[in-house]
Amino acid sequence: MLDDFLVRAAVAGFGVALAAAPLGCFVVWRRMAYFGDATAHAAILGVALSLLFSTSIFAGVLVVSLLMATLVSLLSGRGYAMDTLLGVMAHSALAFGLVAVSFLSGVRIDLMAYLFGDILAVGKGDLAIIGAGALLVVGMVGWRWSALLTATLDEDLAQASGVDPRREQLVLTLSLAVVVAVALKVVGVLLIAALLIIPAAAARPFCRTPEAMALLAAVIGVASTTGGLQAAYWLDTPTGPTIVSLAAILFALSSLAGQFKRRLRVSRST
Repeated sequence: MLDDFLVRAAVAGFGVALAAAPLGCFVVWRRMAYFGDATAHAAILGVALSLLFSTSIFAGVLVVSLLMATLVSLLSGRGYAMDTLLGVMAHSALAFGLVAVSFLSGVRIDLMAYLFGDILAVGKGDLAIIGAGALLVVGMVGWRWSALLTATLDEDLAQASGVDPRREQLVLTLSLAVVVAVALKVVGVLLIAALLIIPAAAARPFCRTPEAMALLAAVIGVASTTGGLQAAYWLDTPTGPTIVSLAAILFALSSLAGQFKRRLRVSRST
C-alpha cells in the first residue's frame, strides 16, 4: 500500500498535522507566531550545511533548528524585545542559508522543494522519520501538558506550583524544532509556521478547554493536509501552498461561524 505515492503523502501529512496541532495551540496562546517562522527559516541553513558535509538533510535541519530554538530561549529577555530578536535571527539564518546554497558547486538542489515542500516525493524512509518525530513531539507535549499549560497561563502561578517557566519554554521550543525538521518535506520552510498556527486558530472559537482545542486543531490539520493533497492532485497546483490555502479557507469559515455564534448568543440574552 505504501508503494502508492499518494498514500505515502497522505500518511506524511497526517503525521505532521498531529504533531503540529498541540504545539500550534501553545504558539497561539503564547503569541509565538514569529518564533515558528524563525525556527523554520533556519532550516535552509541546515539544508546547506547537510549538503556541504554530505550528511542527512533531516539531521542537519534538526541540529540547526534545535540550535536556533535554544539560542532564542537563552537570549530572550536579555536586552532585546522578542520580536526584534526573532526578526534578526530569522532573516539572518535564511539569508546565510541561501548564500551557503549558492556556494555548493557540483550539487544539484531543488530549492523550491525546500521552500514550499515536496510531499509527493516522500519515501518510506521519510515516513519513518516523520512518524518518529511526530510520536516524540506528541509524547513530549502529553508528558508536559499540565506544566506547559500552567506556565502559559501565569508564570508566577507556575513558579508557586513548582514549575520552572523557562524549562517549559525550552521544552516547547525544542518540540517546535523537531516539528520544523519533520515538516520540511511536507510544506517547506516558508509554510511550516502556517501549518502550526492556522489549524489552532481555526479551532479556537469552538472550544472551551485546551484539550478540546488541541484535538480539534489536529482534526483541522489532518483535513487540510489530506484535502489539500487531493485538491493539488486534481487542480495540478503546488501541494504545500494548496494545503495551507485550504487551511486558510477553513480558518475563514471558522471565523464567520464564530461571529455568527457570538451574535446569536447576544440576541438570545437581550
